[in-house]
Amino acid sequence: MAALFGMVGSAARYADVFDYVVVGGGAAGCVVANRLSEDSRNTVCLVEAGGWNSSFMIRTPALTVFTVPRANRWNWGFETTPQPGLGGRTVYEPRGKGLGGSSAINSMVYTRGHRTDYDDWAALGNNGWSFRDVLPFFRKAERNARGGDAYHGAAGPMVISEPRYINEAHRAFVAAAVEAGFSQTADFNGEEQEGFGIYQLNQADGQRCAAAKAYVEPARSRPNLRIVTNAHARRLLFKGRRATGVEYRRGARTAQLHARREVIVSCGAFQSPQLLMLSGIGREAHLRDHGIEVASNLAGVGENLRDHITVFLPYASSDKTLVGNPFARPLKSFAAVVDYLFRRKGLLTTVAAESGGFVRTDLSLPRPDAQFFFMPIVGFNTPRMRNGYGFMLNGCLLRPESHGRVNLRSGDWTAAPLIDPGFLSDERDLAVLLRIVKLAQRICSMRKLARYQGRDLVYGKCRSDIDFVTAIRRTAGTAHHPVGTCRMGSDAAAVVDARLRVRGIGGLRVVDASIMPTIIGGNTQAPTIMIAEKASAMILEDQAWIRPLEVRQ
Repeated sequence: MAALFGMVGSAARYADVFDYVVVGGGAAGCVVANRLSEDSRNTVCLVEAGGWNSSFMIRTPALTVFTVPRANRWNWGFETTPQPGLGGRTVYEPRGKGLGGSSAINSMVYTRGHRTDYDDWAALGNNGWSFRDVLPFFRKAERNARGGDAYHGAAGPMVISEPRYINEAHRAFVAAAVEAGFSQTADFNGEEQEGFGIYQLNQADGQRCAAAKAYVEPARSRPNLRIVTNAHARRLLFKGRRATGVEYRRGARTAQLHARREVIVSCGAFQSPQLLMLSGIGREAHLRDHGIEVASNLAGVGENLRDHITVFLPYASSDKTLVGNPFARPLKSFAAVVDYLFRRKGLLTTVAAESGGFVRTDLSLPRPDAQFFFMPIVGFNTPRMRNGYGFMLNGCLLRPESHGRVNLRSGDWTAAPLIDPGFLSDERDLAVLLRIVKLAQRICSMRKLARYQGRDLVYGKCRSDIDFVTAIRRTAGTAHHPVGTCRMGSDAAAVVDARLRVRGIGGLRVVDASIMPTIIGGNTQAPTIMIAEKASAMILEDQAWIRPLEVRQ
């Protein structure tokens, strides 16, 4: 029996029936598959459209420069619809493909957001989601190199550590922020978020600690866990108003997986609503427009898309201690490779975003409304590098008023979804971005950064607010933190309830960043893992009283 559960694509009939089927092997799906299969009495199947993501390319942080800029085997490489608020431009939206999802290609920055973000969720009627409620699950996930305390865990699967390579410009940037009048912090996830400092990373011994490494690899030999990769989900299966499984395509073969207890959708903020809609769960008129039979008229599916709009301030510099383009200095790059291979240190351990901070652009605000990322490398609105030397300071608006939606492009499961974040559709966001740009310029003009100061490549010629706004519309993009499209709540527009069960459909939950009712003030990877830890605990609690379905094939 153990061998049969370990076989990918086994023809044995009973090997395709499990207690739980987890659709999507991103950060959340990896957590859920691990936690549910810890109980040997549960049989679990994790199905993922991409591959294993265990290669040197994924493990080596600096090689993110090859995985992010374009669609490839590790990256869906989506594009938004033309954004009127950005002058009709489309915006590139990389999303991780394969086990670990976007945790396999992101910047590894580990922040949780502000404690009041979760209290806001609870205040909206989501009982059990206050900061006090979710903190134990943050700690459960974490193996922090600093050790455990009231805010941090020391025994979890996800290794959180200090960067192994910090360019001196990072320290100069933090000093410049302090010189500009801001505080310094050693822990963005502790008592106080506000301030500037060095970020902790989900990194172990200089290598990326993606969710697959932390949660799936230790569990892959369990006889009750089956992992099916390179298998693209086409639609969910139902018996009446209960989800019973998923149909997927793997190569030329179409197959089905059946669930006795529950199907858990963990495909992310773009593809979870897409899969629900392809399966007949969504706004009735939209589904019928694409020839899809309606299983449940749930108008909130795909709505409430939130993302962190970001301004980019690249500066040219003549200082060659900055990273520069590694292809321009092959000997230095070769030395970095050797350092990494033999010591797991040096330039290849970095994706360059090790420092930053959280600030209030208006001191009357109760919490930070902007986050900064400093990078000792010059690029523009993508991870692609420019020739020469320079640095970037990127500032993102943490709680934008603008929001958008995800719709179906067609009823074809192979078609990418229509992604419309609605960037700057609410003019109030422009005022905050303008403050962020001017604050960033002030920090970059400080004496502590004088050694690196150079030409402002975007805002240097702006003289009026109109000039700044024009430049913002021309160059702003995303921090790649989409959330909210299967919103949690108790109102009619909510997609899932506080236990992440899809409204009106039995045996079906959504567990990923799409359930966030509001966007959190920080990077979204850590909150997504927390969501999956908490969801797993709720699923196991509910298991005691939910009767499993009799599945006959």
